[in-house]
Amino acid sequence: MDVLRAASAIGPLPCILTTATRNKTQFPKSIFHNLNLKLPALTRNGSKSRLVMTLSSTPSSTMESIEPPMPELEADGREKERLDWYSQWYPVMPVCDLDKRVPHGKKVLGLDLVVWWDKNENEWKVFDDTCPHRLAPLSEGRIDQWGRLQCVYHGWCFNGNGDCKIIPQAPLDGPPVHTFKKACVAVYPSVVQHDIVWVWPNADPQYKDIITKKKPPYIPVLDDPSFSKWMGNRDLPFGYEFLTENLMDFAHLPYAHYGIIRTPTPKVKVDREGGRPLDMKVKKLDINGFVEQEWGNSNFIAPCIIHTFADAEVDEENHRLMLIFMCVPVSPGNSRLIWIFPRKFGVWIDQIVPRWMFHIGVNLVLDSDLYLLHVEERKIMEIGATNWQKACFLPTKSDATVVGFRRWFNKYAGGEIDWKGKYSGALPPSPPREQLMDRYWSHVVNCKSCNSAYEGLKALEVMLQIMSVVLIGIIAVTKQKIMSMVAKTTMVSMAIICFAASKWLAHFIYKNFHYHGYNHAFH
Repeated sequence: MDVLRAASAIGPLPCILTTATRNKTQFPKSIFHNLNLKLPALTRNGSKSRLVMTLSSTPSSTMESIEPPMPELEADGREKERLDWYSQWYPVMPVCDLDKRVPHGKKVLGLDLVVWWDKNENEWKVFDDTCPHRLAPLSEGRIDQWGRLQCVYHGWCFNGNGDCKIIPQAPLDGPPVHTFKKACVAVYPSVVQHDIVWVWPNADPQYKDIITKKKPPYIPVLDDPSFSKWMGNRDLPFGYEFLTENLMDFAHLPYAHYGIIRTPTPKVKVDREGGRPLDMKVKKLDINGFVEQEWGNSNFIAPCIIHTFADAEVDEENHRLMLIFMCVPVSPGNSRLIWIFPRKFGVWIDQIVPRWMFHIGVNLVLDSDLYLLHVEERKIMEIGATNWQKACFLPTKSDATVVGFRRWFNKYAGGEIDWKGKYSGALPPSPPREQLMDRYWSHVVNCKSCNSAYEGLKALEVMLQIMSVVLIGIIAVTKQKIMSMVAKTTMVSMAIICFAASKWLAHFIYKNFHYHGYNHAFH
């Protein structure tokens, strides 16, 4: 629970829900405890919503709620649309977690990418993470003194356009082999928006200027200077579709995150955790996503963004918070979450509390249902993803957004991600639980703030151990008559304190930067 106390020192976690009882004539109640939010403007390139539907699950219409798309979706007689996974913008990483001095290897849609800073053009570039020479990963390379991306296997260098500028092994008086097309690296269109690097996962030259025709989804509040932003990222050991539907599922919060996320006490409490019926409905479902407008307010902007917010009749204290989740398909059984929590209160907190302290709380939330989702995915894949609606029983309105997402996924994506034949669809083997839930490789190394904190705390741990040994050594070599008993007692006490502090710090580092070992039975 010391992690929770550390997180509480910063303030309540953003995912804080409150009672939402309403009728047809009422405005939506706030889904955040003591927070009043307003709906921000939200735009997206692409066709407008044409299909309108209402999804809800009731005991009297259970089968209708879990069957494939309802007839209303096909009522306009239009040809069935299909999502092209490779004609979308995908978030890669927050800029705040990228180091301009080194190239970064990332995977999106099964594509191996290298993200690096081109100081000559003063912008982030995204290349295929493969050197054309011997296919070595460019992400293991370096940025040379001329600002070029260098492959460290044989020294080939590439400029921001992917052109090879030098092949050290080629004679200077020989043919200019570095200018050959086969010596170039594939360049993916990329752009920085909302302080995040986005990539268009198609390197075909016809998409070179795609940013002029289609931009990533734009959320104005993320560019509003009056809002502060909590931002972070983590790689997760379950697929994109399970990550996405889980973030839409409000009903699991009192149980999977009990004691971590505050939820309201219902009028009629049926258990300790405080679960209750949620009147949720999904509307306007089409290829671009859908909107949930009944119990709370949540937009799914296909294929990556979940934008959750709340509004209220009165905004007396100007408390506004929003949850923006970006779900990135990485490979079968793996996904990446980028979270942004814009808020208009407690903005001063960011000036005195480091980002890594807030990430401790977010990682605890993610850990508390990580194993559940990992196992769930494997069970559903065993019976076949297309049989999802037959295997799962969803009889209540609380599951409406999950049903809505699965309908969208089945209707417009065929119930699967197009990996372009790179994967067979089989999931990777499940590692031991400690490795599965390890925070270091899934978050710490990819977060500049947490990585700096980790290195600093490890250095402090070593310093405390050294101080303990030095103090004991001084006592051992000092003659008894030279040092008084009071001085000896003081030094021994300091040595013990330093040693105990180093042990406590080692435990804190392991628990918060490696493996927390969350067990629901003890919460």
